[in-house]
Amino acid sequence: MKKIVLFPVLLLLGSLVSTAQSTYTSSTVDLVVSGTSTLHDWDMKSVKANCTATFILGGAGQITGLTALSFSTPASSLKSEHTSMDNNAYKALKTDKNPAIIYTMTSASVTPGEAGTVTVKSAGKLTIAGATRDQEIVAVVKPNADGSFSVSGSRSISMKDFNMQPPTFMLGTIKTGNDVNLKFSLTLKK
Repeated sequence: MKKIVLFPVLLLLGSLVSTAQSTYTSSTVDLVVSGTSTLHDWDMKSVKANCTATFILGGAGQITGLTALSFSTPASSLKSEHTSMDNNAYKALKTDKNPAIIYTMTSASVTPGEAGTVTVKSAGKLTIAGATRDQEIVAVVKPNADGSFSVSGSRSISMKDFNMQPPTFMLGTIKTGNDVNLKFSLTLKK
C-alpha cells in the first residue's frame, strides 16, 4: 500500500524538479513606432523601457510557459528626427497626464519553434494616452549562449482605438495616418 501512495508523490516531485519559474528583466529596448502621413512615412524611436517577464523553464532551460509580463516605456522617450513632430506626437499621446505606455499580460501561450526559439502569444492590457485596450502581442523569443533571451515582435494599432487624434502639421495641411506599427526588440536577463 505504501508503494502505491509513494509513486504519485515521486511523480509530483519529479515534475517540480524538471521545471522552474525564473524572472528576467530589461531596462532597454529598441522600439520603433512607424506611420504614414500625406508628406512621407515617419518613425519615432525609443531605447528606454522597463520589462519584467517570468518564464517557466524546462529541465534543459527551454521556455515552456510565461506566467507574468509587464512592459512600460516613457512616452516622451519616443523621438523622431524633427522636434516639431515630437511635440505634436506628445500632444496626441497626452504625455502631460499619461507619461507612460504600458502593457500588462493577462494570459499567454508558448509554441516551440526551431533552434530553441519559442513563439509567445500574450493577451493583455495595453495603455496608451490614458486609454486601456485588450491587445494580443506576438513575439519570438530566442535563447542566447549567456542564458539571456532575445525577444522581438511587432503590432499594428489604430490611434483612434486609444482615443488619440492623429497629429497634423503645418496648420493641418500635413496629416498622419490613423494606423501605426510598433516594432520592438530587447534582451531579457536574469
